[in-house]
Amino acid sequence: MSESNPNSRLEAFCDGVFAIAITLLVIDIKVPSAANVNAKKEVWMAFANDLPSFMAFLLSFIFIFVSWVNHSNFFRMLEKSSPKFIYANGLLMLSIVLVPFTDAAVAEYLTSENVNLAQPAITLYCAVVLLNNIAWLIISYIGFYGKSLLKTNVDVAKIKQQAAYIRYGFVLYVFIFVLSFWFPLISFIIMSLSFVTWLVQSITAREEKMTM
Repeated sequence: MSESNPNSRLEAFCDGVFAIAITLLVIDIKVPSAANVNAKKEVWMAFANDLPSFMAFLLSFIFIFVSWVNHSNFFRMLEKSSPKFIYANGLLMLSIVLVPFTDAAVAEYLTSENVNLAQPAITLYCAVVLLNNIAWLIISYIGFYGKSLLKTNVDVAKIKQQAAYIRYGFVLYVFIFVLSFWFPLISFIIMSLSFVTWLVQSITAREEKMTM
């Protein structure tokens, strides 16, 4: 007997990868040792010193969480699968599992006295984000074009219009990646703002669907 949802196992696997990656993010935030502080003010100062780690964690949390939301919404539109689609999801999962490592690298080197040391870490982070975008481009192409994997009741024209934002994102993240070699902090700020925009857009799109 065939499965009612041919992508059920793949979606379950991807959900597990998202959950593990988003959990690993917080592990790199270290609690300041009580042996090194003697007053409440010093405790707050110790937490303040970990601010880059908190900021990197929050940014990566948004990145992974919104990726999961979009991934879940995408799977709801599918009724078929294919080997190409499965391997394209593997590429997407590769970009997700790399986030905790690059997140930890950015948090570590942003606190360095020499800010120039943060450049390789930020560039690596930008590369992972670009890889994620490329994976989304491949997945959307396989799902929307050629032998479509979408359900028959899905508005393909509207979905393709929304998918155009992925292509715009590709241009943006290529620019950010190249920029990071010379202006790492500026590129990191631009990327952070794009994640916040991505989050707001995802929430807005979700609310519009619920009101329809």
